[in-house]
Amino acid sequence: MCALLLPEDERHQILKVEDLTKAIRNSVDHHGMEEDAAKEMAQHVLNFFGFNDRIIDNVLEPEDRDAFYMLEDSGLLVTEREETTLYDGREWRIHYWLFKKDRIYQLVKEAEEKAKALSDEHSACYAEVPDTVWFAKGQPETEGENEGDNENLTNGIK
Repeated sequence: MCALLLPEDERHQILKVEDLTKAIRNSVDHHGMEEDAAKEMAQHVLNFFGFNDRIIDNVLEPEDRDAFYMLEDSGLLVTEREETTLYDGREWRIHYWLFKKDRIYQLVKEAEEKAKALSDEHSACYAEVPDTVWFAKGQPETEGENEGDNENLTNGIK
């Protein structure tokens, strides 16, 4: 099962709306999805799970199940089934939905790395600008250059 691939601290970590939102937005099928739409979907799905790692399929309405299948196609959910024998000898199948936390946290990490790289890329262009450009016109470039002006200001001359 996918939970075995996670470090111990992530395996028992409660999935947050923010993390699932990032994972939804960065999954293959949902690139370009608006933040609000991804957050709404994350909240909707998490409302079914609560603090559990799996839910029974029977609680889902057809529209909800469609959203779960969409997330399964994106690699964020997985199904599992359990078979049991009833007292009268019939086989009974119970279907469950589980989060693929390893994939979700991988997508969250990738999203954070992408955001950091983009931020570094944007700030790198400013590193090439010489320090002299950052000073306003008429503002001293170095300390002590216009020390006499400071004295005149305190004496009320300027």
